[in-house]
Amino acid sequence: MKPQNDLLSATGTTIFTVMSALATEHGAINLGQGFPDYDGPSDVIHAAAAALLDGRNQYPPMTGVPELREAVAAANRRFYGLEVDPKTEVVVTSGATEAITACLMAVLNPGDECVLIEPLYDTYLPVVKLLGAIPRLVRLSPPKWELPRAELAAAFGPKTKAILLNTPMNPAGKVFTAAELAFIADLVQRHDCYAVCDEVYEHLTFDGWKHIPLMTLPGMRERCMRVGSAGKTFSLTGWKIGYVTCDKSLAPNVAKAHQNLTFTTPPNLQRGVAVGLAKGDAYFAGLSTSLQAKRDRLAAGLAKLGFGVLPTQGSYFITTDFRPLGFMGDDVAFCRALTVEAKVTAIPVTAFYASGDAPNHYARFAFCKADALLDAALERMAAWLAARAAAPNAAAG
Repeated sequence: MKPQNDLLSATGTTIFTVMSALATEHGAINLGQGFPDYDGPSDVIHAAAAALLDGRNQYPPMTGVPELREAVAAANRRFYGLEVDPKTEVVVTSGATEAITACLMAVLNPGDECVLIEPLYDTYLPVVKLLGAIPRLVRLSPPKWELPRAELAAAFGPKTKAILLNTPMNPAGKVFTAAELAFIADLVQRHDCYAVCDEVYEHLTFDGWKHIPLMTLPGMRERCMRVGSAGKTFSLTGWKIGYVTCDKSLAPNVAKAHQNLTFTTPPNLQRGVAVGLAKGDAYFAGLSTSLQAKRDRLAAGLAKLGFGVLPTQGSYFITTDFRPLGFMGDDVAFCRALTVEAKVTAIPVTAFYASGDAPNHYARFAFCKADALLDAALERMAAWLAARAAAPNAAAG
């Protein structure tokens, strides 16, 4: 038979699927994949459940039910001072991954260049390539994850059509500063291109750090497609509700891409999310406060075990350096050993790099879990490390 799609055939199973399957096989506590092990707000869930029973179960409007588009517009005004027309500048999608794909489809043609910042979420690069566009990779390096301005500027050129920016950033836990965003905005405007802004962790920031949408900077309103996620904001990742906020000049193409991907999204879940976005300030403040406490709990425990713990300003994740433990293998070997022997799962950070020579001694842990589970994971790792210390030649990894 003739060969199938070359790119997809060459793409391996996602690291999250691989590690989650390994966790299940070995009965490990899964701190790899970024999903909470607790449900989101009960009023949001009950609103979605009630919406199943009131006779609105046929196709909703392609760009989203009016209640959710209005709620997204109101949230943009409330949190960022952005005035958005819910009828012409909001598109609801089946998850943020679809939203990002639709935004890239909206602007990229074959041969266009798209700037991507490593470490990056694993769908970014394949989608850019599937669209026939050319990725230009710029690397952030641990432990500080500073924006390399000269390298970023060099990645832009006459063929640049877009940059894909993730802030707060997974897996780095970095929140881009106002100065860094201003530098990016200047490049976007000088090269007359667009910005796809993956902002799914927008409300999950810590230690006084605040998320600043690139869309709020001068000259960027018409160039940005801002992606939000109900899954991350309301701890309901299985609902797969995303939303794109963009100028009315961009929204039609985003909507056409959405039409050809999923067409629409379950209306009852959309209506539940609309209730969530209207929740009071205490909910959104509490979201950060509770997650910061979990971050601190896991970070302190990992540091006590001897990991090098990198700062986390936002997101669900802590990045750690495992070399201080004496493990000399790479991150894939470490995460496999941790899962099989310690019964705790993390994600190797090289999975978030596409170019060669990626830093290979870091592991990512998710802290969006119940405190008891975090404590149990730390206890398992402590017992594992103690056993390794007692065993001859264990430090070789």
